[in-house]
Amino acid sequence: MSRVLGIIPARGGSKGVPLKNIRQVAGRPLIAYTITAAQASRLLTRCVVSTDHVETAQISAALGCEVIQRPAALAQDDTPTLDAVKHVFTTLESQGEIFDYGLVLQPTSPLRTGLDIDSALQALFRSDADSIVSVYQVSDHHPARMYTLDNGQLVSFDKRFATARRQDLPPVYHRNGAIYAFRRNLLEQNTLLGNHILPYIMEEDRSLNIDNEYDLVLADFILGKKK
Repeated sequence: MSRVLGIIPARGGSKGVPLKNIRQVAGRPLIAYTITAAQASRLLTRCVVSTDHVETAQISAALGCEVIQRPAALAQDDTPTLDAVKHVFTTLESQGEIFDYGLVLQPTSPLRTGLDIDSALQALFRSDADSIVSVYQVSDHHPARMYTLDNGQLVSFDKRFATARRQDLPPVYHRNGAIYAFRRNLLEQNTLLGNHILPYIMEEDRSLNIDNEYDLVLADFILGKKK
């Protein structure tokens, strides 16, 4: 059976929303929703939180999730997720662990479920793809409705569809940040995605990604209603 390592990257620093990973959302720390989803998965072999922040580590451990201390050098604003992921794999593999796949679960996606995790992993297992990434189909924010500025004037971002009816627009998809699953050997190529990427399509109303205070308010409302 394939061995899958789940990684929840949760550094302490955040300029947009300070300490957002442990902010209260509908009565729980934000990171709790991702830990709960990981614990509900049937296909994850092991899941760890990678953090440099003491309180985040304490909360994660109290929720029953293993924690790996991330070095400060790998917790900077410009630290690529790839480097943090490599650190976790290196740490566990030095202890004799072997994994076939990796899975990044960002704590800023509280609406993703254990079923989403397993469905995405099963799709990757059955394919010859390098990775699978969760997305949602864009509707109102289609690139055909977007513009750039040229000397202060609006210019269609994509002139091919500037006057097209909504129903005639080709479908486009946006990454929602909830799931990044990949084959372990990609790390040797310094990538998490590779060249052959499959989509795991989620509904837009479950694709909320916390980037700012408004998103936190929205998540608090949605998850509070679910309760």
